[in-house]
Amino acid sequence: MLRRFLIRRVLLGLVVLWLVTLGTFFMFFVAPGDPARTLAGRQATPEQVEMIRRDLGLDQPILVQYGEYMGRLVRGDLGKSYFNGESVGTLVAGDLPPTMSLVLGGAVLWFVAGVSLGVLSATRARSPLDRLMTFLALAGVSMPTFVIGLLLLYLLFFQLTKAGAPIFPPDSYVPFSEDPAEWARHLILPWVTLATVQAATYLRLTRGSMLDVLGEDYIRTARAKGVPERRVIVRHGLRSALTPVVSQLGVDVGTLIGGVVVTESVFGLGGVGQAVVQAFVSSDLPVIMGVVLITASAVVVANLLVDLAYALLDARVRLG
Repeated sequence: MLRRFLIRRVLLGLVVLWLVTLGTFFMFFVAPGDPARTLAGRQATPEQVEMIRRDLGLDQPILVQYGEYMGRLVRGDLGKSYFNGESVGTLVAGDLPPTMSLVLGGAVLWFVAGVSLGVLSATRARSPLDRLMTFLALAGVSMPTFVIGLLLLYLLFFQLTKAGAPIFPPDSYVPFSEDPAEWARHLILPWVTLATVQAATYLRLTRGSMLDVLGEDYIRTARAKGVPERRVIVRHGLRSALTPVVSQLGVDVGTLIGGVVVTESVFGLGGVGQAVVQAFVSSDLPVIMGVVLITASAVVVANLLVDLAYALLDARVRLG
């Protein structure tokens, strides 16, 4: 039963990815702008522009271009950048480590913090602690990411360095393979920045879900039977309450792989977000499409893992 459930989800994910390739290809190739003209420069003659267009294959009918694109994609070839001729796969692979390090490390931090504080808030509903958590969640959601990042840089980098305690570095990314300790030290402030905003959402989501679950009959029955309160909260309450939280985590991790450009820029990490912004500026369509496809793949994989977690948490899901 679980195998059939996973096969259905994988097939659905492949259909979604195909629709993403279809949508992005036609959207970018019918959009205003001429990469051949941009690449040739303002002083180029029409003949030179036409020669570049022919070299890039842009003179072919759009369906022919899409067929060739899909043919390359099936072979694992994302194409080449219009501007430097380098493989898109190589370009994106070079930008993925900082982005993945930022998103996955931040996800662990915001999930643990958000769920823990959400459970604490729900089990003390309408208390001063609950109101404090609600205020912190509202503040976290309302605060722009770049403001939090700049505040952390000012307080924990500039002021500490000025006081003779340079604990946190200002920017740049150190690969994990070179020095794991420096890798973590350079990512602590970006992780905290990302987690501050996201944890607020998870706090509110967990609190609401926990309050619903704790009002169920089976929770009252467990308490009436004398089951210890901690076991009621963790084993019976939290397990059921985590379903929407895990669902949100899968969506957030997937979408943030291409959407943490602000945090990457504030801390000078490089990464996929900054690469795609540069590609938009220069109309480098193969790079844009490659990043979109990889981001969509990440969302599909993350949701597949979420569906698997659903099936393990609740048997009714895999039977549906």
